[in-house]
Amino acid sequence: MIESAVLVLNRNYQPVHVTSVKRAFSLLYQGVAKAIDDQYRLYEFADWAALSATTDCITTVNRSIRVPRVLVLSVYEYLPKGRVRFSRLNIYARDHDTCQYCGRTLPRSELNLDHVRPRCDGGKTTWENVVCSCVPCNLRKGGRTPEQAGMKLLRRPFRPKWTPLFRGAIRRVTYREWLPFLRVEDASYWNVELLDE
Repeated sequence: MIESAVLVLNRNYQPVHVTSVKRAFSLLYQGVAKAIDDQYRLYEFADWAALSATTDCITTVNRSIRVPRVLVLSVYEYLPKGRVRFSRLNIYARDHDTCQYCGRTLPRSELNLDHVRPRCDGGKTTWENVVCSCVPCNLRKGGRTPEQAGMKLLRRPFRPKWTPLFRGAIRRVTYREWLPFLRVEDASYWNVELLDE
């Protein structure tokens, strides 16, 4: 439970990050963020801790505290840069830990990276030329293109767009409390200036 996911919004209610429950409680306790309930009310730590909790909670010595699923940062209003860093972990995340040749989903310890167009043939180490593969498929392909090796890619490699849910094991986990904040048009609902007409 302590490592499950919490959506973090900037003060304009735009998603900027997904963090663990442990980190979320730290932000809430320090006063850096406020929790949002299912009625979109904001709570500081003391008020949040005073709410009754029966499920989805962390138990302390003297009480149970509900796990907040969405936090709003008090002063941060920026969006992270929309660029995903080119790294092994991010390639695995983009390809969902799945060999792009045989389609098997494996633990990351059993996967490696493959250059679609081999480096020996001028292939670059870029988002558009590197895929996740299992060891047997990588050995079978060797220093050839997939066509030369008689293999087919599940999908062409691409540069992923940044989202707060992009990376890590929690990328496939979402909670119903997150839904009003994940799409741009839904998030803008919370930040539009209301005019008296």
